[in-house]
Amino acid sequence: MTLTTIEASGSRYALRRAERDDVEAILELLAGDVLRREESRSDDAAALRAFDVIDADASQLLVVVEGPGGAIVGTMQLSFIPGLSRGGATRMQIEAVRVDEALRGGGIGAAMIEWAIGCARERGARLVQLTSDARRDAAHRFYERLGFEASHLGFKLAL
Repeated sequence: MTLTTIEASGSRYALRRAERDDVEAILELLAGDVLRREESRSDDAAALRAFDVIDADASQLLVVVEGPGGAIVGTMQLSFIPGLSRGGATRMQIEAVRVDEALRGGGIGAAMIEWAIGCARERGARLVQLTSDARRDAAHRFYERLGFEASHLGFKLAL
């Protein structure tokens, strides 16, 4: 089911909820990321189990971008997080944003994020947040152009 359509570089793209059959294409997009290549490739069974959990959770939305020929050319995961901070505000976390390398710079990513922000507003979120690897200078400039502010320092602990 198409959630919306966007136009970029003179073409129309469909944003839709990911389906189980899209997992392989999503994994290919994730594996195309040079910084995350090793950790993005999981075995198919683990990836399908993760997809099933995400798909069953109403607070999660895994989106794919389908190109004019039907190929998956982008993806992102939106997570809605209720919290007690900020007066009981819900936040939307944007994760794993990827656009096919050959199509970057054509407006697909900006259209994806703008749609995600609208989705957050529709669901009553009061904050949209995302993280970006400290080494991704181009991504940081991209998010800042879209109005995001580098306001926090993040920490991770691999388990």
